Amino acid sequence: MKTGIRAIVTGATGMVGEGLMHQCLQSPDVDQVLVINRKASEVSHPKLKEIIHADFFDLSPISNQLAGYNACFFCLGVTSVGKKADEYYKLTYTLTMHVAQILAKQDPEMTFCYVSGAGTDTNEKGNGWAAVKGKTENDLMKLPFKQVYAFRPGFIKPIKGLKNAHSFYKYINWLFPVGRALYPAGFCTLEELAAAMINVVDHPYPKKVIEGKDIIALANSAKVSK
Repeated sequence: MKTGIRAIVTGATGMVGEGLMHQCLQSPDVDQVLVINRKASEVSHPKLKEIIHADFFDLSPISNQLAGYNACFFCLGVTSVGKKADEYYKLTYTLTMHVAQILAKQDPEMTFCYVSGAGTDTNEKGNGWAAVKGKTENDLMKLPFKQVYAFRPGFIKPIKGLKNAHSFYKYINWLFPVGRALYPAGFCTLEELAAAMINVVDHPYPKKVIEGKDIIALANSAKVSK
């Protein structure tokens, strides 16, 4: 049975978060969207509420505004390139867990969707990005949410017309059709990722770790159910 989705989106000033916000605002399955940003998104929509908050390591001043939501699409993240190990750990594991722990207290009936990445290592071996992401996935699964999913996209094709696509993707988008044909599990569109994340809120998926093929399957099933 479908419920009206009331979603919190983090990272809406980045490529993935902006795409999730955009697709949520367009989706008839989503009634409300709350974005938490360090700076204004400059987007206006009847469904949209925005909280500007500088310190994601301390959400206590705004925690009472986070109650009443049944989904979180967590798209906040950084690349490990150029980051020291302890800095990457803080900005990936520590930050994500702080936000998730606050939300688990406020909204225990929430479905929490974490954008991880292809190649994540849930065995937590070593101290590289894959192990940090793996530890983050593992510990999110232990929190008392209704559901937790870790989404592991590879190459993500941006949504045309949105402003926060990384220049890296803009320059190599021409590779997408070739990559999709040769290795579909490693290539998805941002529309597909968003559709898959919205889909699992009302339609629980048997896997908690959502790889590339699962993302495409969930997106296609969402189209069929419309």
